[in-house]
Amino acid sequence: MDHPTADINLWTGNSPITEGRLQDFIADPIACMKQLHRDHGDLAALRESEQQLVFVFSPELNHQVLSDSKLFHSRFFALRGPKKSALRRLTSGLLTMNGDEHKQQRRMVAAPFEKRTIGVYHDTISTLTDDMLDGWQPGETRNLSEEMTVLMRRITSSILFGADQMEIALEIGEMLDPWVEVNHHLSIGAFLPTEDFMPQYEGLLALAERLESRILDLIRLRREAGKLGSDLLSQLIRSHDQTGGISNEQLVGHVAVLFGAAHMTSALTLGWTLFLLAQHPDVMRSLFRELLAGAYDEPQVAFDGGKGLLLDRVLRESMRVLPASSYSQRSNAVPMELGPLSLPRNSVIIFSQFMTQHRPDLFPNPETFDPDRWLTISPSPYEYLPFGAGPRLCLGAPLALMTMKTILPRILRRYRLSVAAGAEITGRVVSTMLNPIGGLPVEVSRQDGRFASSPVRGNIHSLVNLPEAAHERRAAA
Repeated sequence: MDHPTADINLWTGNSPITEGRLQDFIADPIACMKQLHRDHGDLAALRESEQQLVFVFSPELNHQVLSDSKLFHSRFFALRGPKKSALRRLTSGLLTMNGDEHKQQRRMVAAPFEKRTIGVYHDTISTLTDDMLDGWQPGETRNLSEEMTVLMRRITSSILFGADQMEIALEIGEMLDPWVEVNHHLSIGAFLPTEDFMPQYEGLLALAERLESRILDLIRLRREAGKLGSDLLSQLIRSHDQTGGISNEQLVGHVAVLFGAAHMTSALTLGWTLFLLAQHPDVMRSLFRELLAGAYDEPQVAFDGGKGLLLDRVLRESMRVLPASSYSQRSNAVPMELGPLSLPRNSVIIFSQFMTQHRPDLFPNPETFDPDRWLTISPSPYEYLPFGAGPRLCLGAPLALMTMKTILPRILRRYRLSVAAGAEITGRVVSTMLNPIGGLPVEVSRQDGRFASSPVRGNIHSLVNLPEAAHERRAAA
């Protein structure tokens, strides 16, 4: 039987395979992918023993992998657990579904995320943002990473589960982050297990049981309340109880996956965007002029995207240069040929938002934060893909953008944020997402328009070009 093949010429004559350690990818995905791209070009493989990871780095290959959902299946959670385990049920949401099941379930959960319905959340987002800001005081230092994570958990809890279940929803959010992180950390280790794999795997199974228990508590409390509302959880329960369109397993999986996906990426994007603005005073001054002119006073600006305004370009550029999701993966449903590579069924194929969006042929001076580049460029969905692309494009993208375009003006009107001088800012990929390890410490001041960069340390300088004032000056010997 003939196997599917790549439809473009990928091979330059050199082997695209590096014999190495899969743990190198886990330790530093971006550094590993950069080296593979330098060595092999747009198609590469990292092989250890009989196991390998395949990498695609071009828009053409992104299109091939992301547009054909029949051939390339989602495999967000590589470790699913035993069939009757809590881990298996928690990983039964949209991110692990394929084919007709994915289409049917995606339609079922899409309504709260559609552009025509997201406007009803504006007041909730504004109120919760103001509640956070009311707790800030000029002169104190805040960790933007923590602040944005807590804020997005509260917003996501209210939108998806209703404000009356905030406490338990926040607890679930706190458990979700380490659960996702451990699952991804162990996923590559499952290929070549080390001595500590089994204890960590058993810990993951135990964490999944605790997480599932709290999700079931949340579902029970919503049912006991006696009235189902318009939030996503109510809609899922209604579908489960009245039509049987969602199984018990899928109900638990949807709650876990949608909550995690909805708050994690937006929290990271908000933190990185505020950091970039604080370190680029010229951009911040221009944005502040728009704020003073009332450009963001009307809620409709957030709903319709604010096209033509600087904040729209700032967010686009922030998601390009420091994308919250740095890579994701697919697996081939059948054996296939990809260039010179013969891929058995269920091979791991990795595509990277970070690598694609840092290609100089697509984005000149790719490490430079330049929002105005968006005045003249219009990349294809497979050249710029912060929310993915193809049939599995993130259904929460319109809500995420509206949320961030509501939050950012409210913060920047009230406070000037300066990165703490000398702070170590280190971006590292954890469970596919680019996290600021150690946080994003900022000093809070009343908004006075006196913007300036702060000198910082860390590998952030290898990820994005910061102004000269953001570089620490070494004392002369």
